[in-house]
Amino acid sequence: MRFPRSSGVLLHPTSFPGPYGIGDLGDAAIEWIEFLARHGQQLWQVFPLGPTGYGDSPYQCFSAFAGNPLLISPDRLLAAGLLDADDLADVPAFPAQSIDFGGVIAWKMTLLATAFDHFRARATAADRAALDAWCAENAAWLDDYALFMAVKSAHGGANWSTWTRDIATRQPAALTAWRRRAAAQVALQKFMQFVFFQQWAAVKAAANAQGIRIIGDIPIFVAYDSADAWANPELFYFDENGQPEIVAGVPPDYFSETGQLWGNPLYRWDVMQARGYDWWLARIQATLRVVDIIRIDHFRGFEAYWAVPFGEPTAVNGEWRKAPGADLFKTVRARLGDLPIIAEDLGFITPEVRALRDDFGLPGMRIVQFAFSSGPEDPFLPHNYVHNAAVYTGTHDNDTSVGWYRHSSTVEERDFARRYLARDGDDIAWDFIRVAWASVADMALTPLQDLLSLDSEARMNFPGRPSGNWGWRYQADDLSAELGNRLLELTYLYRRLSPQPEKEDTEDTAETIED
Repeated sequence: MRFPRSSGVLLHPTSFPGPYGIGDLGDAAIEWIEFLARHGQQLWQVFPLGPTGYGDSPYQCFSAFAGNPLLISPDRLLAAGLLDADDLADVPAFPAQSIDFGGVIAWKMTLLATAFDHFRARATAADRAALDAWCAENAAWLDDYALFMAVKSAHGGANWSTWTRDIATRQPAALTAWRRRAAAQVALQKFMQFVFFQQWAAVKAAANAQGIRIIGDIPIFVAYDSADAWANPELFYFDENGQPEIVAGVPPDYFSETGQLWGNPLYRWDVMQARGYDWWLARIQATLRVVDIIRIDHFRGFEAYWAVPFGEPTAVNGEWRKAPGADLFKTVRARLGDLPIIAEDLGFITPEVRALRDDFGLPGMRIVQFAFSSGPEDPFLPHNYVHNAAVYTGTHDNDTSVGWYRHSSTVEERDFARRYLARDGDDIAWDFIRVAWASVADMALTPLQDLLSLDSEARMNFPGRPSGNWGWRYQADDLSAELGNRLLELTYLYRRLSPQPEKEDTEDTAETIED
């Protein structure tokens, strides 16, 4: 699918400002959408919206289908009568520019339990019917997820592989007993999902009404400690006790002599193929109900993946194994049509991976920050782009553009960047934004950190660092008219605004820019 020429910003909702320790789906989300629309943007990209697990990473979620209850807005709950003012009277003094995940989780989960108590006491018959109907509509994933989270809570948050064998391996008698024993917690989990998806639907509707499409991620692999793995063991390389036999990673390369050991469980693609890829079809359909465009993370894994024996200390002793490739995407297209998908095609990319991407007309990714290490032929340099691509100044896994220039790049890279951009490097983030917006790539995006010209302290993620990631937040006054006008000017100059009637006088663009 080809996309119209457009631009936008990468920002996860956890980074919104507000008094409750973490960004949420309340007023700040609407103000963000209005900022984007007012300044000509058509795209807003988010990370996976699921309930975060290990390391608070949105790429290690407890479910590929569920939403993150930490994003639920307390103010929206108050407006809906599900909280009282007294419930918000003693909010802890959370930091404003970062997220204390431990403190936020403890406080907010208690708050959401209070909201559920109020719902049970105050809900009308229509309210209860709406909850029941939503639960029935989503039962295919919700029932397993709610039970998984309830049993996990009863085990102090422990990984499901450490539970007693009967429930870890989903013996029928154990499932029946736990559904009865943990009924209250199961009901709470379902309520939180109901509220999350209600609030997210309102945010998405507001974005779409302003002409903004939301890009959301599908990480190719799921977390081992997830409802997906626990409820569908037949789809993964697990032994009879639920332990992985092989896990995901990437092989040694220039950047790491031992490779990267991710540890995600790997799919039994033969089983998935025999079932008509039903789990993948359901996952894609569920994702497209909450976002407008899908970015598939680690797209190359659909052609071949690096399989490492479970228990290995590094990824060195892995091997490449073939994935279904075109067969999966043909099935998806036949069942669901031509879908709006971006292929994250970074890293070790072979001709076979490029062919898979191109055979289905999927736009790949270009990263400006990667462009300055190998000379004019580098595929990440803007003059080498194709139209059917999405260009980013950087991603959540990279340093900010300012941080890259000041700390992460080599002397040679900085010199080549200055020569290529014909700039002195003093405004490097906006130099990157300009060449991204000016390029022929259909879509151009930048992290908000680059719009704000922030240094490395605003970096979202350090791959391989187990904690201390994903915590950056901006402040409300960061979204100034001056910042927005600068973005709008580039968006106008490089024809990334949404289609508009011809202007009578295009010599002066002041009419398109806020005072």
